[in-house]
Amino acid sequence: MSDATPMRLTVFASGGGTNFQRILDAIDRGRLDAEPVGLITNRADAGARERAERHGVPADVVDPDAFADPTDFGRALLDLLRDRETSFVALAGFMRKIPANVVDAYRGAMVNIHPALLPAFGGKGMYGMNVHRAVIDYGVHWSGATVHLVDEAYDHGPIVLQEPVPVDPDDTPESLAERVLAVEHRIYPKALQLFAENRIRRDGRRVRILSPS
Repeated sequence: MSDATPMRLTVFASGGGTNFQRILDAIDRGRLDAEPVGLITNRADAGARERAERHGVPADVVDPDAFADPTDFGRALLDLLRDRETSFVALAGFMRKIPANVVDAYRGAMVNIHPALLPAFGGKGMYGMNVHRAVIDYGVHWSGATVHLVDEAYDHGPIVLQEPVPVDPDDTPESLAERVLAVEHRIYPKALQLFAENRIRRDGRRVRILSPS
């Protein structure tokens, strides 16, 4: 583990928050040098809020539909992130596009996890079960999970970590989703720890992982 000051981590989630839970678990077990300083969701009924409450993590609901445009939505998000003194952002099933002013403020310090091997099966509308249906319908033999840096486009930023998952001939979207989710739960805290240890270096779209010091 690193002796450096832990990253002050805010997680964005729209649903049940199982990846959020695995991040909290990794912190509790000493596997992730991070302090969970906030949860932001766009839905009052998001299950992730209950997980935040159980762990004493402040949770805020910010509905993008309540704002005149994405820039105003972004300003509201930035106000919360600054109030929590957030140094790093992890998107964990957040189903709304991050405004450009937030991306710019946290460029290089914001990541997302996607349930496929990007750049395949990414982009607008490619989330949740939609991804797994598309994978099966296309007939590919491998899917997986991808952690990537966030930029202004959906599922487009430089790739940090990926892990493949075989697509079985009798897979349904639900069975494939279950196996991909297990990989997400494993690699997301690992990717965040690489940032916490300052082991990520970018060269254009290429991400290099440094050896431990």
